[in-house]
Amino acid sequence: MRNKYVIGIDEGSQSAKIVIFDLEGNVVSEGTEALRPVSMPEPGHVEHPDDDLWDAIVEASQKALTNFPGNKSDIIGIGLCTIRFCRCVLKEDGTLVSPAMSWMDKRVSKPYEPTHPEAAYVTTSSGYITHRLTGEFRDTAANYQGMWPIDTEMWDWSEDEEVFDNYNIPRERLFTLQNPGTVLGHVTGTAAEQTGLPAGLPVVATANDKAVEALGAGILSGDTALISLGTYIAGMVHGRENPQESTYFWSNFAAIPGEYLHESNGIRRGMWTVSWFKEMFGDELNKQAQARALSSEDLLNEEAADTVPAGSDGLMTVLDWLPPADAPYKKGMMIGFDGRHTRAHIYHSILEAIALTMKSNVEAMCEEKDMELKNLVISGGGSNGDLMMQLFADAFGLPAKRNTVNGAASLGAAINTVVALGEYDSYEEATRHMVKVRDTFTPDPDKQAFYNRFNDEVYQQITTYTDGLLQKASAFFND
Repeated sequence: MRNKYVIGIDEGSQSAKIVIFDLEGNVVSEGTEALRPVSMPEPGHVEHPDDDLWDAIVEASQKALTNFPGNKSDIIGIGLCTIRFCRCVLKEDGTLVSPAMSWMDKRVSKPYEPTHPEAAYVTTSSGYITHRLTGEFRDTAANYQGMWPIDTEMWDWSEDEEVFDNYNIPRERLFTLQNPGTVLGHVTGTAAEQTGLPAGLPVVATANDKAVEALGAGILSGDTALISLGTYIAGMVHGRENPQESTYFWSNFAAIPGEYLHESNGIRRGMWTVSWFKEMFGDELNKQAQARALSSEDLLNEEAADTVPAGSDGLMTVLDWLPPADAPYKKGMMIGFDGRHTRAHIYHSILEAIALTMKSNVEAMCEEKDMELKNLVISGGGSNGDLMMQLFADAFGLPAKRNTVNGAASLGAAINTVVALGEYDSYEEATRHMVKVRDTFTPDPDKQAFYNRFNDEVYQQITTYTDGLLQKASAFFND
């Protein structure tokens, strides 16, 4: 029987990851290429330099295919998933007018402002990469949240001219939209030559990166929440309604046509804060880790798990390293230092802050939706650490599951692909075959009781006392 393989492309804020799967969801080969640091040419502008989004995919694809042990002729399709809330402005030939705008760029939260005479198209990062792969001016409808004239009920461009006027994007500058699980086009000879991907392979529409990650994590029912540990940390549950008036969550497209994800408030620069902390300790941390044949994060996990109690001996972290647009005065904080505290305490406090902040955000969403959670799935690179997994189980008081493929966006892209190509009849069938739980962490009753009280009585009260002071302090600094 012929072996069949599919490729999942997952390009996030920090790297491009290309994974080749078999039809049972097993990783056969993969390649990763780090994105270059974002550039900030002026305050509020955050860009991916040059053509970095495409260049990283080229390099990661070459690595994945070099390591692939099978025959390229057995690869049947590609699912494309990229970071959401980016904006790419293209010339008539589909090349970039200027560097792609990151989701952190203030311009993407405002209506489009035409500033370049050669601008012919305005699209997302997935639309741009689709064009580079296929030559088509098509994109998934499910990556258009934010400042786009889209009808989220119809999954297509609005028919209301006033909506187009509000977003300031002429209809002729927008790509043709398709649903997840449909073929956008086929890999061109030029793209094949650059990436090593087989020419003629179908490229399948997926959705925004968080939705594809939820599909790859197997989140198809409303009683399980996904916590996605990325540069932006999000909490999500599956839904079939598209509510427009909610307070503690918003409705995002799912990677399944006609369905939605309900997403809680999140943490901006969430796992980036962990990276920031590791870089602060630099060479010394790396030397100690290398001497023990560990990664720097594995060493920190070991130190914190062995020496730091629940509550980090009173050291508390507030994760506003990137403030929300409506409260620019907010800043990240660490308070409660004393002579006991080590780098392990700081690290443990950051992880606790992530777990406790997401507990409050997800609980507020569930209360508004009148739903009860039974399970958590934790995905993303941060879930590789047992300490993080146990902290989520203890903070939420729920079993926390970690899947075999925990960088789930690439697997979600592969699932979209196998359904599009008829290898499985439904998303339910595909996830049963391709999504596998690696391990489950159960709550420690004593720590669960501690976190319930500490979160309500102390941690969630911190900003009540500090916001006013930070707002006064902001007058002294030019950000």
